[in-house]
Amino acid sequence: MDDILTDRQLNQFKRRLKERFHVLRREIRDELLKSDEEQYLELAGRVHDHEEEAVADLLVDLNLANIDRHIHEVREIDAALIRIAEGGYGLCIDCEQPIRIERLNAYPTASRCLKCQEAYEKTHPGTGSPSL
Repeated sequence: MDDILTDRQLNQFKRRLKERFHVLRREIRDELLKSDEEQYLELAGRVHDHEEEAVADLLVDLNLANIDRHIHEVREIDAALIRIAEGGYGLCIDCEQPIRIERLNAYPTASRCLKCQEAYEKTHPGTGSPSL
């Protein structure tokens, strides 16, 4: 099996990553605009009881968590694009062995091979990442 990515494959991954990057930027912008329009914080100040306050707080937290998740994914895409530009895309950042094409197809921002990712997750609990 040939694990080295061809120029065509690299260009396809680059295109996919850039497309996802643009989608995420639009989603972040839309969510920020939506947040401004809904003004959950103002709603939280006008609630009449603890249950309404809890719902208002939850809505604010959900909106911020969504934005945070999108920003995290944008950072992963940016890191993958840098690896492409520097010639390291498709190589595990830990063992420097090729990452299987199947893994990259499923998770184009993958920076570790499956074996190293599993080891990393055992020593860094709660560091899961969103997928594309």
